[in-house]
Amino acid sequence: MAAADHTPCPEFLDWELDSSTTNGLKQEKQLSASQRRYYSFCRRKSFAAFVASKRNGSREEGSTSWCCCGQTFKEHPAIHKHVARTHDTEIKQLTQATYECLLSQLEEEPEAQQPNEHKAEAVDISAWIPDTSHIPEEQLLNGPGKVILYYHYCQVEDPHVICAWQRALCEKLHLTGKVRVASEGINGTVGGTNMATDIYINAMRSHPLFKMDREDFKTSDGGAECFTDLRVGVYKEIVPMGVDPEVISYQSAGIHLEPEEFHKEVEALLAKGDLCSDTILLDCRNFYESKIGQFTRCLAPNIRKFSYFPDYVDQNLELFRDKKVLMYCTGGIRCERGSAYLRSKDVCKEVYQLKGGIHKYLERFPEGFYRGKLFVFDERYTISSNSDIISDCRYCECPWDQYKLCSTQFCCQLVLSCHGCRRDGHTACCPTCQTKGRAQNEASSGAPHHKEECECTGGRPRIPQDV
Repeated sequence: MAAADHTPCPEFLDWELDSSTTNGLKQEKQLSASQRRYYSFCRRKSFAAFVASKRNGSREEGSTSWCCCGQTFKEHPAIHKHVARTHDTEIKQLTQATYECLLSQLEEEPEAQQPNEHKAEAVDISAWIPDTSHIPEEQLLNGPGKVILYYHYCQVEDPHVICAWQRALCEKLHLTGKVRVASEGINGTVGGTNMATDIYINAMRSHPLFKMDREDFKTSDGGAECFTDLRVGVYKEIVPMGVDPEVISYQSAGIHLEPEEFHKEVEALLAKGDLCSDTILLDCRNFYESKIGQFTRCLAPNIRKFSYFPDYVDQNLELFRDKKVLMYCTGGIRCERGSAYLRSKDVCKEVYQLKGGIHKYLERFPEGFYRGKLFVFDERYTISSNSDIISDCRYCECPWDQYKLCSTQFCCQLVLSCHGCRRDGHTACCPTCQTKGRAQNEASSGAPHHKEECECTGGRPRIPQDV
């Protein structure tokens, strides 16, 4: 059965940076929050409908292709990229028409639900909301704070009820961040004051569905200012790997190693040096994460999103054949299903994963075998436990590991450009974007724009061959 022609919009708790900037963004910002949800829904549906209209009707069993502008596309990413770049005007027109139609329907049916939303009123969530009447509002709004990172896999019968509870809980505590709910569990990172985040952790631990321990929550210095807003949603996966959780389940994950056990394994690997050919230390994060921090002697795939990880495994199977694999990621969640996917290929001798991820490892071994910064998916970009700088400035090659967004409009690549180079005007991710940025500044603001492609995106293969 062919996969659905869904929109390539990034799902926000991949914990991956990708373009959230679209040509309709300025229009959306002028709408209310509910109107933005409607408009976003219509945009996704319009994009999917347009892609579906280009599907080849005479496709063979197990094979799908799309024909557009005299070209044939055999992969979802290819047709999605083509449509996004070439047919922006048509998509906007479809979106506007669909949006206006939806608004007229809502006016005729006042009780209509929001698209893709689910009525959760039947369940009383108030019992799960802690009483904060005895706590001064000031302590929930101001003062020292932190960011907490957590996930929990379990069977969630009604994710929409949990979603409604999470939204109400976070709003009451003035938390910002991202919470992702699915039938397979929950995944979140939120920031607020110390008082607010402590109450949140206690509420999570008290909920009858989530039997979580205090150590399941990773914390770092921060607060509500580390996120621009609060986003809570129901999704198919709590971290988007792009594989149905019913096909590859977290229950098939690799063997969990405590930080102390993982440390000993890495120590043994390093002690053998080049003589060790039967073990792979695998970083399953994205390239811009491993670029500024990683375990010594790891294999760090040059992939842009975790949803590319299954394809990476498939195209590099011989790399893992008869090997012991030690996997790690930021907080452990990507390893849960990433290790399950690798194990499903039945090529490895053993698959292990770092319990609690790099976060927990650094709490125990701040000067251990992980060197450099730890990338985080919020406004901070990085946190650190050691002073090592393992990456360089894009332009002068001096040691540098502080990311900034590319200054070119509609490009969302991250760039490592030191203070000196930024003062000299090197604020884009590559020379191509730097030139485009100057041209955009001189062009009319009313000219149509498309998502940028530059040396960074064009020169990197989607799935690297590391065999």
